[in-house]
Amino acid sequence: MAWSCNTKVQLGSIFLSFFGWVSSCVTTFVPLWKNLNLDLNEMEIWTMGLWQVCVMQEEGIMECKSYESFLALPLDLRVSRILMSFSNGSGLLGVLISSCGLDCCKAWEEKTSLKKQLALCGGVIFGISGIMTLVPVSWVAYTTVNEFWDETVSEIVPRWEFGEAMFLGWFAGFFLVVGGLLLIASSCVKGTEMPSMPLAACHEPTLQDPVATRHGRQHSHPKNADLVI
Repeated sequence: MAWSCNTKVQLGSIFLSFFGWVSSCVTTFVPLWKNLNLDLNEMEIWTMGLWQVCVMQEEGIMECKSYESFLALPLDLRVSRILMSFSNGSGLLGVLISSCGLDCCKAWEEKTSLKKQLALCGGVIFGISGIMTLVPVSWVAYTTVNEFWDETVSEIVPRWEFGEAMFLGWFAGFFLVVGGLLLIASSCVKGTEMPSMPLAACHEPTLQDPVATRHGRQHSHPKNADLVI
């Protein structure tokens, strides 16, 4: 079955958004948002996430401890945990809704207006999910930079730096937003498409009607019809 260009754009946006949603889920739960290297003990590497703090030793052994209290966390981590959870839930909802609105989906195949609304709603949800991923990651990055360059803190005190999960979160939010915009654009283009005219209506008839031709010949008079020979 040959797919149209609009259907291919929809499938590409779904795959892009799905990859962004999976990356956002991984970013939410891995304890790799911040890294801390101790100069006094280089054999230990501390990592921090939204749910726990871990320490990795040189032997490859990792020990993690969950946060004891949610209210005791800094404001950026509390808000980030809430927004990332909403982002994961809305991303899953966007995948389910937009999948039913694809042109290649057989569900509600005759209800084109409903499928367009589902695809448009899924694109909007993907965009919101991407924004809710970009905001907490950027906020934590901002606070990390401010704490790293804080002149009131002694240089001897170790400083937290960016972890791998923050970069993954930026990519996840970007993929979700781009996938949502592509899905919205494909839905709008689908709604403005005009039905193509039949091929026979685009061409003028080249053959004359034999009846009209016969009548035309009857009404036409030769040039010397009134002359009597």
